[in-house]
Amino acid sequence: MAFSSSFSVMFVVVVWMMVGSSSYAQLSTNFYSKSCPKVLSTVESVVKSAVSKEKRMGASLVRLFFHDCFVNGCDGSILLDDTSSFTGEKTAAPNNNSVRGFNVVDDIKAKVEKACPGVVSCADILALAARDSVVILGGPGWDVKLGRRDSKTASFSAANSGVIPPPTATLSQLINRFQARGLSAKDMVALSGAHTIGKARCVLFRGRIYNETNIDTSFAKARQSSCPRTSGSGDNNLAPLDVATPDSFDLKYFNNLLNKKGLLHSDQILFNGGSTDSLVKTYSSNTKKFYSDFVTAMIKMGDITPLTGSNGEIRKNCRKPN
Repeated sequence: MAFSSSFSVMFVVVVWMMVGSSSYAQLSTNFYSKSCPKVLSTVESVVKSAVSKEKRMGASLVRLFFHDCFVNGCDGSILLDDTSSFTGEKTAAPNNNSVRGFNVVDDIKAKVEKACPGVVSCADILALAARDSVVILGGPGWDVKLGRRDSKTASFSAANSGVIPPPTATLSQLINRFQARGLSAKDMVALSGAHTIGKARCVLFRGRIYNETNIDTSFAKARQSSCPRTSGSGDNNLAPLDVATPDSFDLKYFNNLLNKKGLLHSDQILFNGGSTDSLVKTYSSNTKKFYSDFVTAMIKMGDITPLTGSNGEIRKNCRKPN
C-alpha cells in the first residue's frame, strides 16, 4: 500500500509537470477572487437583465462563446471590430448577420471595468456570460475556469476556414471538426443540446424543410409557412431551434430529434441511423446525464488554447485592441 500510495503521488506530480506549462493548466475557478471579487455577480446581473428583456439573448451569448473558442481558441477575438490592419471574424460566413449579443458584452465590460479596471478579460466575460445564460434559462450551473487573456487581433480567414461546422454538415464532418478542437463525439452531441434554446434564420434551414425526407411532415409545413422556398425571400425570418420549449434549457431538443423535428440538417443528422443515435436517445430521457455531459463539454471547450500569462492583453474595450 505504501508503494502504491507513493507511486500515485509521483504519477500526479509527473502529469502536472506535463500539463503545467500548457495554457489551460493556468486557468482556475478562483482566478479573480482577490483581484476582482465582484466579477461573478456583475456579469450575472447584466446577463439576467438582458435575458429578461429578450429570452433569445441567452442562446446568443452561448453561441458567441462557441464561435469564439472554435477560431484560434477562447481569446475574445470574435468581439473585435475590423481595423485598418486586419479584417475581423464578425463578417466571416459563419458569423455574418448571425452572431449577436455584442452590446450585452459591452455592457458587462463597462460595469466590470468600473468595479476593477484592467483586470478581467473579454474572453473570460464570454465564458461567464455563457454559463449564466444557461443557468438563467433553467439549465445546469458550473464553476467557470478563468484567467484567459484577450487576443490583439482577429482572423477573417480562420473564421472562414470551416472550423465552425455549418448547418449542412454531415455527421462525420461534425465529429471531425469537434475532434480537431479536442472534443469527442459525445461532447459534440451534448453541446448540440444548447439548441434547446435560441432561433435560426430561414436561410439556414430552407434546404431541410423543402428537400429532406427524414422530417415530420406537419413540422415541415409549419416551418414552410414563414420560410418561403424562394431564395432571398424571408431569409432572415426566424424559427425556434426547439419547437417544444424554445426558451427553456431542457432535453426537449433531443425529443424533437427522435420525432424528426430537428430544425437544421446538422441537428437531425445526430439521430439518423448513425453512431450518435444512442446518445440522443439517452439524453432525451435523462436530464441528469445530459446536464452532466454538457457541463463537462463546456468546460473542455473553454480550455481550447487560451492566452494566459504574458500572452495577449486585457482589453479595456472588447471591440478593439488597447
